[in-house]
Amino acid sequence: DRAIALHKMIRLFTLAGGGEAYLNFMGNEFGHPEWIDFPREGNGWSFHYCRRQWSLLDNGFLKYQWLGEFDRDMIRFVKRNHMFEQKMADLCLHKGPEKVIVFYRKGLLFAFNFNTDQSYTNILVPVPNKADYEMKMSTDDVQYGGQGLVEHMKYPVKEFDGKQYIELYLPARSGMILKEGRVKGTKKNKK
Repeated sequence: DRAIALHKMIRLFTLAGGGEAYLNFMGNEFGHPEWIDFPREGNGWSFHYCRRQWSLLDNGFLKYQWLGEFDRDMIRFVKRNHMFEQKMADLCLHKGPEKVIVFYRKGLLFAFNFNTDQSYTNILVPVPNKADYEMKMSTDDVQYGGQGLVEHMKYPVKEFDGKQYIELYLPARSGMILKEGRVKGTKKNKK
């Protein structure tokens, strides 16, 4: 379970924090157990490892389906929200000793807790706009093999000293995507 949690976090972090595109090694999208070795002189032109075991995704006794479903939904979500229109992410919060990082990209807030055993409550995260944020997807969601520790809900914006914040609960080994709501106090951004 810990390895699956970390695998999902790394995939989400790579997708959201990278540059203008997303690249993945073949088979890695669902944690494939073998390598790919195309026929070549060094392996005697063998086709033995020149295949993917796509049937692992459909095997309900294994956990590969959770990784495959997470990958599919993660890519679908960021495409639907046009995340790549913003070339790079904007760092909102980085707490090195706690292993917490939060960044913003094209109306989406990505929050990660890479700590292996410490969950954090009441983390104040600075946000770029005066807007509420709604949790849309988490690496800890039950449908992806997680524990379901974070509720899908709206996180209201709070103001302190003229700056905006939201307050989050970040379980250990988890990452989440929150979507920015309507920016308050502006007429042109009303949805």
